[in-house]
Amino acid sequence: MKLYEYNFIAGESKIHMRCDRKEAIWAAVAEIRNHREALVKYLRMHPEFQYALRPISPLPDAPRIIRLMTEASIRADVGPMAAVAGALADMGLEAMLKMEAKVALVENGGEIAVYTEKPLIISLFSNDPKFSNKIGFRIEGDDCPLGLATSSSRTDRALSLGEADSATIIADNASTADAAATAVCNSVFGNNIEESIRKGLERAKVINGVRGALIIRSGHSGLYGKLPRIIKIT
Repeated sequence: MKLYEYNFIAGESKIHMRCDRKEAIWAAVAEIRNHREALVKYLRMHPEFQYALRPISPLPDAPRIIRLMTEASIRADVGPMAAVAGALADMGLEAMLKMEAKVALVENGGEIAVYTEKPLIISLFSNDPKFSNKIGFRIEGDDCPLGLATSSSRTDRALSLGEADSATIIADNASTADAAATAVCNSVFGNNIEESIRKGLERAKVINGVRGALIIRSGHSGLYGKLPRIIKIT
């Protein structure tokens, strides 16, 4: 099966897509651009939504992306912007599936929405060099659709209040994974490394829609739930 790849930038969003149907990629590009434009207009009129660190109710006529972000933020008890990258990835994936794609992956700055009928390998990024790009997930059809997101306290790409090198979440969709990764990473802190990882895993367990978690901190790791098969990257 031939797969097509496409990369583009929309504002702060750096999108990578992979799909077995070219027309599905163009549909996803249009969908992501349209929803991002709706998001920007809403934030311009309602800046409080952008800066909230806890869930905030949207207006009744809010665009769909705002509602999707809100739903994810409520599940994870974080601000809605913690789900923005994952929400755009979800909408791109949805557009691809409407075009009957058999393999469809949308990555938005590391947050991934995926559906596949053939195995795909997704490598894991962590700020711990012992793990980063040395292990990954083998995504099978039985795992899909799913969302995958990673949050880290060791990067300035996004606000994090925790101390994890990485907190990777597998969830029902990318918006939930994105918000949950932030919440879980925020929960990993303290001088006791192993105990901090346990706290993060306990946080992941209570977030609706989360299937599993992998937390890495200072050479230690912890797993929870049903994760795709973990493999060594060579």
